[in-house]
Parts: sequence; C-alpha cells; structure tokens
Amino acid sequence: MIATRAQRPLPHPDLFMLLLFLEALGALCLLLFIVWWTMFSGRDKGELPPSKDREEDPPAPPPPPPKP
Repeated sequence: MIATRAQRPLPHPDLFMLLLFLEALGALCLLLFIVWWTMFSGRDKGELPPSKDREEDPPAPPPPPPKP
C-alpha cells in the first residue's frame, strides 16, 4: 500500500481569491490595451483620413408606398 499525505487546506483562502481576481483583472486590462492599440495605432487623433478618391454615395430611393 502506498502511503499518501493528506493535503493541507489553503492558509488564506481570501488571499487566493484576491490573487485570482487580480490575474483576471490584469488579463482584461491587457485585452483592452491590445484592442485599443490595434484600433488607433498610426491614426492622427484616432480618426481615419477622409478619402478623396471615393465619391459620395447617392441617397437611397424612398421605399414604395404600401399596397392597399
């Protein structure tokens, strides 16, 4: 028979939950930073420059009146 040791309970379960929460918060901050960086990287003031080659699209025609 193999002798096994009983596992000890965590000394501070609240500390464990705090570390888990901080890790999740850090991962969320990293995700938001990556999204922000990829959205606005290289843009002047975060906006796309207006395109001079593209003509304005004509307005859509009004919908036909409903049939009685």
